[in-house]
Amino acid sequence: MEKAVEVLKVLKKTYPNAKYYLNFKTPLELLVAAILSAQVRDEVVNVSTPALFAKYGKAEDYAKASVSDLLKYISKITFAGNKAKHIIEACKMLVKNHNGKVPKTIAELTELPGIGRKTAIVIMTNAFDIVEGVVVDTHVIRLSYRLGWTKNTNPEKIEKDLNALIPKQYWKETQWLLKAHGRAVCQAPTPYCSKCVVSKLCPKVGVKKSL
Repeated sequence: MEKAVEVLKVLKKTYPNAKYYLNFKTPLELLVAAILSAQVRDEVVNVSTPALFAKYGKAEDYAKASVSDLLKYISKITFAGNKAKHIIEACKMLVKNHNGKVPKTIAELTELPGIGRKTAIVIMTNAFDIVEGVVVDTHVIRLSYRLGWTKNTNPEKIEKDLNALIPKQYWKETQWLLKAHGRAVCQAPTPYCSKCVVSKLCPKVGVKKSL
């Protein structure tokens, strides 16, 4: 636990401006952006969402839209058709079951199409500041394994390992920091261990070659 906290403190000094990476102003905007972000670079999502958000401000607006309506705004997004369907169906459920509001529990969020546990935690953490666990994305999976924080490859098992290892006060920023470091230094498949600020704290599990 102490070594994990030390790593996070060093990373926080290195990436003082690390924050959640998708642009949004409301819980609904985050829900939509999070659905769109699966297997898509954040930059692509952030370019696509401003016009979409300007057109559709409420869950009721999305619920009345057609897939072709949404595709006008999200054509650059991977699997745009499926994601448009998920957004529309999710918003229909929000209107029917939650008065058009985004719910604040993992159980309710994961009932919505296109929302798994990771996305539910993303929404709760970043829209409501309700922190139920560490968000486990591809960067967190890679770095937590290399750091020796987990031996698992399943995201939910990794989350349990990290929740047990890392004090809750650090859960929210863990993903931000590991993602920032993963992009800049601890890349796949070959990390830049020679310029890594936490190299001395890292056992480099599974790293066969580094730069």
